Amino acid sequence: MPPSPELSPAEIVRSDLCIGCGACTLTAADSAMRWDRDGFRKPAGAFLGRPSRAVAERCPMSPAAANEDMIATGLFPAAQDFHLGRTLGAWIGHVAEGEWRAQGSSGGLTSWVAGELLRTGKVDAVAHVVPEAVEETGRFFGYRLSRSLGELSAGAQSRYYPVDLAAVLREIAATRGRYAIVGVPCFIKAVQLARRADPVLAERITHTLGLFCGHQKSAHMVDSFAIQLDAPMREVRAVDYRKKDPGRPANWYRADLALADGSHRAGDWMHLADGDWGAGYWQNPACDWCDDVVAETADISFGDAWIEPHSSDGRGTNVVVVRSPALHAMIESARANGRLALEPCANEMVVKTQAAGFRHRRQGLAYRLTWAKRGLRPVKRVTPSAALPLRRKAIYRLRRLITRMSHLMFRVARRTGRPGLAIAWAKPALQLYQAIAWGAGSLGRWIDRIAPRTGA
Repeated sequence: MPPSPELSPAEIVRSDLCIGCGACTLTAADSAMRWDRDGFRKPAGAFLGRPSRAVAERCPMSPAAANEDMIATGLFPAAQDFHLGRTLGAWIGHVAEGEWRAQGSSGGLTSWVAGELLRTGKVDAVAHVVPEAVEETGRFFGYRLSRSLGELSAGAQSRYYPVDLAAVLREIAATRGRYAIVGVPCFIKAVQLARRADPVLAERITHTLGLFCGHQKSAHMVDSFAIQLDAPMREVRAVDYRKKDPGRPANWYRADLALADGSHRAGDWMHLADGDWGAGYWQNPACDWCDDVVAETADISFGDAWIEPHSSDGRGTNVVVVRSPALHAMIESARANGRLALEPCANEMVVKTQAAGFRHRRQGLAYRLTWAKRGLRPVKRVTPSAALPLRRKAIYRLRRLITRMSHLMFRVARRTGRPGLAIAWAKPALQLYQAIAWGAGSLGRWIDRIAPRTGA
């Protein structure tokens, strides 16, 4: 292979390719991670404008970095090659023992596997996302190394909030031990690229647990929830994005904000102006250039079973994809002992549970790759193509517009001291999106007549 070009973190950021993982900060001592104006984590420091091959090879969105297929082929030679990456097996179900399922936002499998690795001594600590004291750290969530099951339980829910790996990767590099890391696809890819470049990280990071991902959200989504739920943002102390209720369908997300006085403000996502996940509100722009839905470079990956009858089961149900032989054996043993209630499922079934995500990261990405773009152009495993029905093109164009405008309108609202502006814009934008994507309302019915839907 030809040598990698030299790229600077600033080039990645200017090209809307930075997903805020923080892996680039390990390439220089004069580096840090900071909040940007749109509520995302971004690299900062003297190294920002300095090109290097290390950044080009370690950034998961770099055009010069190894892609998911290259990484997975080296990591999982025994696994089969498939649409989900290289897989040894897939299951659907939940944890049957203890409180794992009740404490998690889904079927409890992510926390259970992490806990089992700790319990059996396979790892000394697990890097995962936990709540933080926002009044002390300025953020609601961040990565932490947990070394006990009690510490691990603090991270047993979904967190749609920007975090970065910079501090925990530095801690792992400085401290002997065996570590597991839990993360979304781009973060796990960043970890694998770091392991390829650094023998110390390669030895110490022994397990990677991936989370299926639609896209990453801005921290400003919490501000939006607070405005709509009539909660003063300065009083918000904790966020639960998916308040679990066994009596309600799992896909009826309910946001819950805990305030300083001990009271709570809660509301269903479906009633919020920006509550349609697929519309793209608060999305990190870099997510439009990702082609990995299921964390293809992770030893094991977990998602929600968004198909019936599982999506209506408020107790939560996972789909699980395994690539590591050791974790495959762990899952099979726990199934045989009744600790896990899992049924094998075809890979095609897993794809079906994430159908909307795959459309956006395959069909939609192929279309987006034909658009004019500033800065670096991503190199993806998807072939550029604009061969789509007009309505599908409109959906992808509108999602991009909503992403950009949600950030812009928040900035305008903050500068003018009128927080309701962002919500006032979001409501009609959502109505237009749902008319085009789902045929909602009178406009949607008219669009259905002239251009039938082909999925969202």
